[in-house]
Order: sequence, then C-alpha cells, then structure tokens
Amino acid sequence: MTTETLVQTKTLPDTFDGNLIQSLDRQYVMGTYGRQPIVFVRGEGARLWDSEGKEYLDFLAGIAVVGIGHCHPKVANTIAKQAHTLMHVSNLFHNPFQAPLAEKLCGLTGMERVFFCNSGAEANECALKIARKWGKQQRGAECFEIVTFTGSFHGRTMGTVTATAQPKYQAPFEPLVPGFHYAPYNDIEAVKSLVSERTCAIMIEPIQGESGINPATPEFLQALRTLCDTNNILLICDEVQCGMGRTGHFLGCQTLGVVPDIVTMAKGIADGFPMGACLARGSAGTTLVPGDHGCTFGGQALACATSLATLEVILEENLMPHSKRVGHHFLQALKALQNEFPNSIKEARGIGLMVGLEFSLPIAKNLLAHLLASGIVANAVGDTVLRFVPPMIVTEEDCDQVVDALRNGLAS
Repeated sequence: MTTETLVQTKTLPDTFDGNLIQSLDRQYVMGTYGRQPIVFVRGEGARLWDSEGKEYLDFLAGIAVVGIGHCHPKVANTIAKQAHTLMHVSNLFHNPFQAPLAEKLCGLTGMERVFFCNSGAEANECALKIARKWGKQQRGAECFEIVTFTGSFHGRTMGTVTATAQPKYQAPFEPLVPGFHYAPYNDIEAVKSLVSERTCAIMIEPIQGESGINPATPEFLQALRTLCDTNNILLICDEVQCGMGRTGHFLGCQTLGVVPDIVTMAKGIADGFPMGACLARGSAGTTLVPGDHGCTFGGQALACATSLATLEVILEENLMPHSKRVGHHFLQALKALQNEFPNSIKEARGIGLMVGLEFSLPIAKNLLAHLLASGIVANAVGDTVLRFVPPMIVTEEDCDQVVDALRNGLAS
C-alpha cells in the first residue's frame, strides 16, 4: 500500500472507488467469502446504493440482520448519542442498559435469564456449554451428548460447526467435538432412536435458514418438546435467523407453538450492530456461575442501547403483524409464479418474511445474477434455492417488484 493510499484511508471520504476497494480486499483480506463485485456505500430503509450510485431493493438485509431497515433514525440517533456518552465498561461493573434489555427480552420470549455476547455462534456456544454442564449435574459425567439436525447451521466455532450437520462446513476442521448426533429434520422417530441417558439436549432451528428456508412442522417441534419433557432433556431453539419478529411472532418457535428451555438470538437483535444473546429458563438459566463463561464485549452499553431502540421500533411500528401479512402476500405471489413455471420452480416455502424459492434445475445462481442486474439483492443457497429475508419494513409492492424480476429472469 502506498503512502498516498494510507493517507486516503485515514478519514471517511465522500465518495468511494469501488475498484480500488475490491483490489485492496483481494490483496489484504482473507478469502473466506465469495463476494459479489459490488461495493455498497449507503443504505436507507429497504434500499442500498453502491459505489457507482446504483440503487438496489434489499431482500437479504445482511442475511436477516437489518430487520427494521438500514439506518433507522431511532437506532442511528441512539448509537450517536451513546457513542458520545459511554460505549464500554467491563462486565465486572453494571451499565444502565444491560439489565433493562434482559428484562425486555425475557418478557418477549418467556425466558428468565440472559447472557449477552456478540454473535450467533457465540450465543450457540453458550447454549452448548449450559447444556453440557446441566446434563452432568442432572445425570453425571457421561450425560453430555447433543442431538442436532441435518441441514442445520449453528455457527463456525469448533463447537457450533460440529453442531452444524453439514459436512461441507465440517470436513476441513476434523476431528470435531465429540458427543453430537444428527437426525433428519422433521423426523421424530429418528430423533427418538438417538436419545439415551447420555443425551443432555436437542438443538434445532425452528426454521432452517442456511440450507434453504426449511420450516419445522408444528407437530414435529411439539413432539420434540414432549420428548424432552419425558426424558429430562433441554430443548434449545436457535432463533439467530428466524427470531426478532420476522415470522409474525417474536420467535419462530412461538409461531410453531413451543416454549424451549434455551433460546439463542443474534442477527437482527440490534439492527446491524454486532450482538448476540443466549436466553434460558428454569434450572438452565442458573446453571452458569461466575467463572464458567464470559464475553469481553458482551452486553456493552452501546450494543444494549442499540438493541433496546431496535425492539422499540419493532413494537411501535407493529412490524411483527406487518411481517406476517406481507410475507403471506409474497409467498402467495411466488406460488402463483410456480404455476406459471411448473417445470422450473419446485417449491415456494417459508413463514412470514423468511422465504425460500427452490428450483427443479440448477439455476439459482443465474437468477441471482439477474436479480442483482435488476437492482434486487437476494441470496443463492447452493444451485437450486434463492433465499429472501428482507427488512421487515418491505411492502407488498416491493414483493411484487421481486416477483416481476424473477418472472423476467425465468422467461429469458
């Protein structure tokens, strides 16, 4: 990097050279992402603008992160004010926002205690640690096994990548953490066959996200709850992607009629500010004691104030019923599109504003390129599924714009 470039990067410029940024990325950033050749420089509501000034309709929201839209005034003002007041103190002390946020989250989820962290993987890692310690307290040192599900995604730490039952994520990092078993999704008999005296928890995403938006059936999730109650096993619901209101309820498991013992959250919890939370009730909520777990930045004042502002927007602007209504419109429009292209579209599925469109042919990435060229941001899950998890503020007209673009792409 030249001295001139270093000088240029010391302050935030008014304009950005997209080609320069991509060149620097290739040279200095570890290649862990398959990035699109786009540099986004501004966001507002459900829209994004790239370094060339092109406007996009965002139907990905940073992968279900920017739930109330980009740069919502209440959130932006809260961040600015708090950044000038107090950003961080050690968790050896209190700050004014952590406990009130914990109270609010417990009220919305039915949980009783909260551990704050920075990401979904950290929240899930905390849940796994709670489950293992709880199991050993309940039934001894051999009670440490956890059942998860094929197609799941729980994170990229060694514990959570082991919980993630997808070999493509696991293979480079073997040997994995012992004690995990994998069952087919929505197959209660398969789960029962894996449960033993050594089982301390069952961990599930009520709606799988990374494998293409696959909802659990209410009957399956309720059967898991009964199985856990009968065998004194913890039920962990990973709500990192499906939580925060986008299914029409605050949690995906609430939409499906189940109360778990542990809930993990992140992504939309602070509308783009890095934050995660592991919530628990009953004895699971009091399992961890000082020294068992911690997080340097978890629950800092700036993050908690931002999350409180985000929750206020979700509730004040009635975004949960809005998500349910608009998501239903979007799903019905996609099903109508399936009737137009029965040889191309296999299934449109989802709950609320968490929607997947599966194709009979490996055309998802081609259609994604068409959407991007049309000014629409989405995500291809492999070769056959498009994922849509937009900000919860999108309208029916926005959904129709996406469907029209898909129709044009399929027709061509």
